[in-house]
Amino acid sequence: MIGAIVYQLTRNLSLEEIKKSGFDTYFVDHTTGIYPTAASGFPWTAASMQSKGDVITDLHEDLAAEQKARTTYDNILRLVDDPDVREPIKFLRAREIVHYQRFGEGLRLATDRLNSKNFYAFNPSFDGKNFMNKKK
Repeated sequence: MIGAIVYQLTRNLSLEEIKKSGFDTYFVDHTTGIYPTAASGFPWTAASMQSKGDVITDLHEDLAAEQKARTTYDNILRLVDDPDVREPIKFLRAREIVHYQRFGEGLRLATDRLNSKNFYAFNPSFDGKNFMNKKK
């Protein structure tokens, strides 16, 4: 969504506007095409996605990702006045909040089903109940 918004805002820029706005370094590599990067210029990569295969770990990662996205949208809203940009960003921000709440509910459901003595000590979906009691 953010890439599409950036494309809509930049697709009709003149060369003078591109140079004046500081968009020229991006333009050299990508013209006005969508190339997902962080604000720092670091390109998006699947390596930024985390998965351990452990329900507790992965739900915490999901919760953190939703909060990081919400913070990004908050920062965009602090900087942008254009209502055609603000409205979709506000929608995306609200969506991140709902996702965070649902992942929190999932975490609560998962932890309610764990034995409190084993909470965070093993991967219940892989190791089973006897993981900590195995003889070496």
